[in-house]
Amino acid sequence: MPRLEPELPEFTNNGERHVWQRLSDQLGDDDLLVANLRLTDRKQDHELDLVVGLAGFGVVVVEVKGGQVRCEPDGSWSQPWGNGRRTISPVRQARNGKYALRSYADADPRWRKRRIRWAHAVALPYTDVDADFATPECPRWSIAGRRDMADLATFLRDLLHHQEDGNPPASAEDIAHLHELLQGRMHPQHELLGEAAEREDRTDRLTQQQSMILDAIRLLPRVEIRGGAGSGKTWLALEQAERLSRQGQRVALLCYSRGLARFLRRRTETLPRRSRPAYVGTFHGLGELWGATLLDSDDDSDFWEHRLPEEMTRLAAGLPAGHRFDAVVVDEAQDFADAWWPALLAALRHEEESGVYVFSDEGQRVFARFGGVPLALVPLVLDTNLRNTRQIGDTFGTLAPIRMRLAGGDGPDVSLVECEAADALAVADDQVDRLLEAGWRPEDVALLTTGSRHPEQAQRQDEGQDRYWDSFWDTEQVFYGHVLGFKGLERRVVVLALNEAEPRERSTERLYVGLSRARDQLVVCGDPDYVERVGGPQVLRRLTASQPVGKESTIPVTEQ
Repeated sequence: MPRLEPELPEFTNNGERHVWQRLSDQLGDDDLLVANLRLTDRKQDHELDLVVGLAGFGVVVVEVKGGQVRCEPDGSWSQPWGNGRRTISPVRQARNGKYALRSYADADPRWRKRRIRWAHAVALPYTDVDADFATPECPRWSIAGRRDMADLATFLRDLLHHQEDGNPPASAEDIAHLHELLQGRMHPQHELLGEAAEREDRTDRLTQQQSMILDAIRLLPRVEIRGGAGSGKTWLALEQAERLSRQGQRVALLCYSRGLARFLRRRTETLPRRSRPAYVGTFHGLGELWGATLLDSDDDSDFWEHRLPEEMTRLAAGLPAGHRFDAVVVDEAQDFADAWWPALLAALRHEEESGVYVFSDEGQRVFARFGGVPLALVPLVLDTNLRNTRQIGDTFGTLAPIRMRLAGGDGPDVSLVECEAADALAVADDQVDRLLEAGWRPEDVALLTTGSRHPEQAQRQDEGQDRYWDSFWDTEQVFYGHVLGFKGLERRVVVLALNEAEPRERSTERLYVGLSRARDQLVVCGDPDYVERVGGPQVLRRLTASQPVGKESTIPVTEQ
């Protein structure tokens, strides 16, 4: 896949979208595809539909015109407009855009007037262009018609290959350098938190755009939405619970872990009263609401997995109509055991008609129990990672249950700091200190473990679960947690301590959860051999791609 700028552009017409999609599918990893580039010089403002950087060839500015375009006998061009046609100048626009872009690059001291091949072209995705078409300003080899779309990238490469302007082809380095120039000439030391806030705003916007999925299922009462880490499942679960509540339905929004339940409650408490679900919390907390007595200890797995759910099923069967639910929304549903579902279904107002909306990620099934919904659900798949930077998303991509498209933008490189499992906590503490010195705030950072708890986590939990989870929102403290309790949650920065001496059952899933909790920066402290045994050689290779693995590994912070 080429470098895309922006990752998910917005288009005003289908023609531009069609050509962009064709090129994004056809270009190579070293190529560049820029959409809707606005460029201003002293003469005028230019809007370049597409800029295509082709490693080994050069740069082409492409002007796209949709509809049935005509070249009139007098040499003018026209396209449909309303009930008639309007005159257009696609060749002039493409040519002027090429010269403006070349001048912009030449004026940048970082470019130093590199000599590469520049060209311009016109793309007419819905117009047939005859093989012998030509005008004085537009020979056939510079205009791509409908039949050229199937291999448009080759069409543009041929255009540059046969161009005899005395300039050499552009190298992959040239294309990467042009991409850097198009980011602007701001000071190289970007402000750390400002960059993170910008990524977060962009991510939130993309996540909200996923609400169209909920529009599509509004008439479906039983749905399972599956997606990998970072795909926005929790946001969609919250949005669905809010929508159903606003419609007057009595809704239960549930999850397994205390931390995620606390997060969901805090988010829903800010909603207008009519939009708040009737119940927000853990599955077991629902049993307590119905009158079941919970144990103080988590050690009795038979109680939590079987005896309590059986009691909850009996209690649900006796609920009065006013206490039943019109719909249940379950986040991180892959961690719900088989024995839990009968209790939820028994609490529905209508056995066949009440809503069941399940959000799951099979890659995060870090518990040995099997949890399958005993219902026929309509499955939908989220295949885009919105929440993690591309650097972070790339590290765990091979562990995800489905191949994910990375749309989270660029951030700092991921770091792997080599150490033995016994030393992982101490090394992780040092990395936290370095991150704080680099400019991150305590509220931005979480230290997560895959094995035993960090002493700071243990101390806070000894003071009570409520006080412990309050520290998650404490702006003065780094948060300390375990990957098992951090599912569905995220932090701008995560230091992951791989402190398991030996792989255990489902260690791969724990590694997947740990790698995917950071939005902006990830530092992993552990043994590379352990990473390879648990995650495979691809995960290790991606963790070490940006720097050598070693005790002296440094944390890249402000340089991207």
